[in-house]
Amino acid sequence: MSEKFDSLEEHLEKFVENIRQLGIIVSDFQPSSQAGLNQKLNKKNQSSICSIFRYIDQGRNPQLYTKECLERALAKNEQVKGKIDTMKKFKSLLIQELTKVFPEDMAKYKAIRGEDPPP
Repeated sequence: MSEKFDSLEEHLEKFVENIRQLGIIVSDFQPSSQAGLNQKLNKKNQSSICSIFRYIDQGRNPQLYTKECLERALAKNEQVKGKIDTMKKFKSLLIQELTKVFPEDMAKYKAIRGEDPPP
C-alpha cells in the first residue's frame, strides 16, 4: 500500500512542478518561449491542464476548481467506502452460512486464517 502512496506522491510532485514551470513561462511570456510552453502543455498532464482551462472558459472561478475537485474526490471516496462496507457485510454473512453447511471445513478455514481456533 505504501508503494501506491509513494507513486501518487511522486506523480503529484511532478504535476505541481510542471504547473510551477508553466506559471513561470506564462507570467514572463515572450514569443521565444512559445515552444517551451507548447512542450509543457503537450506532456502527460495535458488533460488536467485542459480541464482547468475549460473550467475557466466556462466563466467559473479558478480558485474554486480545487475545492470542487476535492468535493468530487470526497464523494467518490464515500461511494467506495460504502462498497467496501457492503463487501465486508457480505463476507460475514457468507462465512456464517458456509459455517452452517460446512462446519468442519469452515473451522479449518478459520484456523488457517487465524480467526477462531477449531473446537
